[in-house]
Amino acid sequence: MKIFGFAGYSGSGKTTLIEKLIPLFTARGLKVSLVKHAHHSFDVDTPGKDSYRHRHAGCTEVLVTSSRRWVLMHELRGAAEPDLNEQIMHLSPCDLLLVEGFKHEPIPKIEVYRAAVGEPLLHPHDTNIVAVASDAALHTTLPQLDLNQPPQIAEFMLKHLEYAI
Repeated sequence: MKIFGFAGYSGSGKTTLIEKLIPLFTARGLKVSLVKHAHHSFDVDTPGKDSYRHRHAGCTEVLVTSSRRWVLMHELRGAAEPDLNEQIMHLSPCDLLLVEGFKHEPIPKIEVYRAAVGEPLLHPHDTNIVAVASDAALHTTLPQLDLNQPPQIAEFMLKHLEYAI
């Protein structure tokens, strides 16, 4: 499994870019999975549903399954947040694992940057950032990718990961 990450501040366009890249990779026959780091508390369960009620009653894990999909929800209940490697162990094998967030993990990453967000660049402080995808030209020694050209970004990623293109 090859792993490639995306780092950037909220509002920079990470999710939108990843959403555009996934079909480009799957069209090449790659099985793609994703790990997204969410901040603070989040919920994927609907209040009132059985799984929600069971989780809120105190279950550590609730697995919901059907003929079309399954999902496992795990409550940490005060335990430390698992790191990326621990989370990867929960995934089925795939060709390409995309990682959104986890900006401090030592994996190759593209920084998604928009000056309009008003935050500084991350890559001067993160040697795992291998390129910057932006909607404007930047002063950097890293490869610069056009944020509005997902095919260009996909080609860069595949080349960096040494996939046969």
